Amino acid sequence: MSGSPRVLLGLAAVAVAFAAADTYVVVLALPDMMESAGIPIDQLQRGAPIVSGFLLGYVAMLPLIGRMADLRGRVPVLVGALVLFAAGSLVTTAAYDLPSLVAGRFLQGVGGGGLVPATLALVADLYPVERRGVPLGVVSAVQELGSVIGPLYGALVLAVSDWRVIFAVNLVVGLALAAALRALQFGGEPHPRQGPATFDWAGIGCALVGLAAAGLVVLQPTTLVMDVTWGRLFVPVTGSTRWLTPLGLVALVAALLFLVRCWAARRPLVDLRGWWGAALHADLPGALFLAAGLGGVILAFATADPRIEVFAPQGWWYLLAAAVATGVFVWHLRTETAPIVPRGALRRTPAWGSLLVSFFVGAALIAALIDIPIFARTTVYADSQLDAALVLVRFLVALPVGAVAGGYLSRRYAVGGITAAGMVLAAVGFVQMSRWDLTSLSGWPATVPLVVGGFGFGLALAPVNAAVLASTDAAVHGLASAGVVVARMMGMLVGVSALTTIGLRRYYAETGDLPPPLQVCGGATTRCDAFDHLLREAGIAQEQTVFAGAAVLALVAAVLAVVLFRGVRTRALPSRPWVDP
Repeated sequence: MSGSPRVLLGLAAVAVAFAAADTYVVVLALPDMMESAGIPIDQLQRGAPIVSGFLLGYVAMLPLIGRMADLRGRVPVLVGALVLFAAGSLVTTAAYDLPSLVAGRFLQGVGGGGLVPATLALVADLYPVERRGVPLGVVSAVQELGSVIGPLYGALVLAVSDWRVIFAVNLVVGLALAAALRALQFGGEPHPRQGPATFDWAGIGCALVGLAAAGLVVLQPTTLVMDVTWGRLFVPVTGSTRWLTPLGLVALVAALLFLVRCWAARRPLVDLRGWWGAALHADLPGALFLAAGLGGVILAFATADPRIEVFAPQGWWYLLAAAVATGVFVWHLRTETAPIVPRGALRRTPAWGSLLVSFFVGAALIAALIDIPIFARTTVYADSQLDAALVLVRFLVALPVGAVAGGYLSRRYAVGGITAAGMVLAAVGFVQMSRWDLTSLSGWPATVPLVVGGFGFGLALAPVNAAVLASTDAAVHGLASAGVVVARMMGMLVGVSALTTIGLRRYYAETGDLPPPLQVCGGATTRCDAFDHLLREAGIAQEQTVFAGAAVLALVAAVLAVVLFRGVRTRALPSRPWVDP
């Protein structure tokens, strides 16, 4: 592997940060994206697939990408993930309806998610076990920094331009980072399997024709559409879809020719056949079974409104499908000669223990990400979504600081103790939040539990990654890193369900004892401020219960870290003077 380790890792970390920011940028852009797809803003639930599509791509394909990083190499997978991310950004930028928006966000999720395990595995390749702490902390920090940068970046772009500019910038940056990583990997030399550098002019031509035709199909320039001659190119040959117009058919044929060229050519622009072979080698069928199981769980939780329900109305059907897919996956692992999860890959206790600890870290973390803004809207900032979001920023800013500190400390202290200390701090922060009342957020003392909690979560991130990398073989570092990320994301989904359940139970208990509105409001036929105040107090009780439950989950993660991370060696050994025997 050519290139300076620091420069190579720096580029990978920038890519992770940029993709992480894209995860959160949609929060502000979603209303405009829905409007472009013809979805009214008062039907927000119809826009849920834009979010869940990204999440599905991010999580469900991670194990396959992590395994491919083990088999094909870290940097090639990083480059491929960036190209996928850029392709998804292009589709999203050009989207004009909900299916195209979801497709673009799904591709962005696959590409953005694939960057994380490949980068973590790259750290293990570039640094010995006793020096991985700080680089792992930096990677964890930039990943979490995206939650701060994303909304700010989105707000800045939306203040001066259209939401499509956000994803157009993603396209340019993604391709630039991919080119830089590839150039750094080979140090300007030709690819060892391709010989002298050549250009696939036929592939480039098909791509340009397809992109030009697709751009016209999506943009529908008024001057061309209204022209007597050129307007015929925009009239569907059959049906009503834009893609069955003459221009749409040109775009589809050019795309098909491009794919054929990439598959059959000796030196194609994109080595589709090579990547397909790598996917098969990584056990593509097993990855699809696992993706179906993870996808069912994701759809069951991600399509629900966490403020009012545990599952989406069709959530139980998603969970049933996930259970069936998981059963098939387990059978596949037992019968396949080279499964996606090699036998014994996670045999050591700290290895599978990292997944369990990461699950509970995610289950507790989701309470902060969702319920802190909800509490702010319920109390002090009832009329300002922005001010409510800024309350969460205090928590998020402390998180990457804790991640770097956790990486540094893991070089000197046991990772189990560091993880446990971080999660105890998170629990302390949640306990203080569970005592917040109607006016708590109006004063500066509320910042203390936010900073303490955010720092605590950050402190635990790098040690968990260090534990899984130190307790697994180098041949499965990509897969193991992907497992930690997947476990944390699944913990978030299950955690939001469990915490919402106990919170709603508390809310219904509080509101069940309320007197009728007519009695509270002195016989008025409509709700009054006094009754709304009682409902707000019930909402506060609900959030207090959620924070208390999150504190318990954080303590569970702390105990598991102490028990399961025993014996993990990540500390630098003291130097000894050399003695000639």
